Amino acid sequence: MGNKLNCIDEQLPFKLPDGWSYERLGNICSIARGGSPRPIDNYLTDAEDGLNWIKIGDTEQGGKYIYSTKEKIRPEGVSKTRYVHCGDFLLTNSMSFGRPYILKTDGCIHDGWLVIGDVEAVFIQDYLYYMLSSSIMYDLLSRLAAGSTVKNLKSDSVKSLIVPIPPRKEQDKISKHIENVFSIISLIEESLN
Repeated sequence: MGNKLNCIDEQLPFKLPDGWSYERLGNICSIARGGSPRPIDNYLTDAEDGLNWIKIGDTEQGGKYIYSTKEKIRPEGVSKTRYVHCGDFLLTNSMSFGRPYILKTDGCIHDGWLVIGDVEAVFIQDYLYYMLSSSIMYDLLSRLAAGSTVKNLKSDSVKSLIVPIPPRKEQDKISKHIENVFSIISLIEESLN
C-alpha cells in the first residue's frame, strides 16, 4: 500500500490489530484545496446553468452529508475553484477545521475546504467518515494545523496524516456498530424529551 512508513513509531496513535495497517492518507487518496473566484459576488448567479457553490453554511450541525447548496456560481468561475463530485469527502480546513462531510451533490468548493477523493479503493465511505470524525484523528489534525490564533489545515498536512486501515469487512462492521450505537442514543434522547 503506497510508500512504506519508516521511523514513525512515535507518530502512531495506537497499536493495530492483526490484518490492519497504517498508511499516509495522501498515499491512498487524492487531497486538494478548493479555490475562490474573486470577487465572488461577480460570479454568483441564479441562472439555470449555475454550478453549486458549496459553503460551510450548507452543512447541518452534526450532519454527515451535504445535499444541496444555497448559492450557485457561473460556469466561467470553475477555472478559479475546484469542482467536486457526489461521493467525495470534504474536510473543513479553517476555523472549525477537521470536520468531514460526504457530498451528495456535485459543485465547486472555496479555499475553506479540502476535498478527499478516490476513497473507494481502500475505504468504505462510512468507515472513513467515522474515522475522520474521531477525537484521535481530530487531535492528529490539530497537531498538523498551522497558525496560532486561527488553525488552518494545508493539503500537504492532511496528505501526511497517518490513518488506520482495517480490512473492508472490519470497516463495515465498525461502521454498522457505530451507527447502531448512534440510533440507540437517538432513541434515548427522544424518550427523554
